Amino acid sequence: MTDKAPAPGDSSLSAIREQYQRLLGRLEANEREFRRLARSVWRVQEDERRRLARDLHDGIGQNLTALKHRLTQIGTGLTPAQASLREQLDAAIALCGDTLDDTREMSRLLRPPILDDLGLEAALQWLARSQGDASGLSIAVEIEPLPPLDGDLRTLLFRIAQEAINNVAKHAGASNVLLRLVVRGGLLQLQVADDGRGCDPAQALRSGGSGLGGMRERLRLHDGRLELHSSPGNGARIRAVVPLDGG
Repeated sequence: MTDKAPAPGDSSLSAIREQYQRLLGRLEANEREFRRLARSVWRVQEDERRRLARDLHDGIGQNLTALKHRLTQIGTGLTPAQASLREQLDAAIALCGDTLDDTREMSRLLRPPILDDLGLEAALQWLARSQGDASGLSIAVEIEPLPPLDGDLRTLLFRIAQEAINNVAKHAGASNVLLRLVVRGGLLQLQVADDGRGCDPAQALRSGGSGLGGMRERLRLHDGRLELHSSPGNGARIRAVVPLDGG
């Protein structure tokens, strides 16, 4: 007794399935390669931010400090008869001091040294203090003990928190913000909740000016996701979820 030969239709279906599996494999490989390249580009951008921040602090910042010190020394040699010159010199010293403060602030915003030196928790605490002072927001921080995180994940979560708080300060009309970071089931969960005017989540996610699209895309590169829970008049809560292994 001989085996029954496969019907022509069965052979065609099998070939289609094999072709589909090959195409699916290529798509998945291309997606992984795209994410790898995109993460590499983002890493280069952060490295450039780090370099510029260092140049601002160690180069321009130190030069401004030396200039301010030199102007102060010149002022000690002025006589009472040179009162008008003293006023001009004092104004120059004040301008130099303001420019030095602005330069240091730009350096910190580009890439806060505390993120690389002391880690994510310290950087988020600093972010809450600095943004709270600048915007008048009361920002509470809750961070559960974290496992060691690689540099990309630290940077990702810091940038998400930074953008989320900036959004609150610009658009929410809020008074209080809660920044919370926890680990649940192998997932890092960063939440930024405010008591502001709220919004329509669907409309906010479609808007190109809120920064939510950029946050969502960055999280996708690490197999993460972004959630926005809000309604008009009831505040808003942004939740970023990303695997501990960073995808």
